[in-house]
Amino acid sequence: MSSLNSPENGHFIDLNTLAADLRSDENYQRKGQLARTLVHTPDLRVVIIALAADRTIAEHHASATVTVHCLSGRLRLQLPDRQVELLAGNLLALGKDLPHDVHALEDGVFVLTLGTT
Repeated sequence: MSSLNSPENGHFIDLNTLAADLRSDENYQRKGQLARTLVHTPDLRVVIIALAADRTIAEHHASATVTVHCLSGRLRLQLPDRQVELLAGNLLALGKDLPHDVHALEDGVFVLTLGTT
């Protein structure tokens, strides 16, 4: 199964298997962070990201509306006016150009979905 198959006719993705694969990958073991793009089309991008405890993705922003869907672990996102903690099953929507960082309070895996710009 290629993770970049076109979703035009439907593309099934097993997130639990991918999460386990990411966390067992030697690059994740060495660096504490690993991402894999699952879907990349002109109007949508979906990325799964594994982030080890105490690792941070530095402040950044996206030029589109995004969602962060926590699959496992515990994440803290620093927004301009507050912190938001995500647990497995939580989803946070972020507006276009909203600065934020992502910090793993525990080993975590999340799905980042980016809409069109």
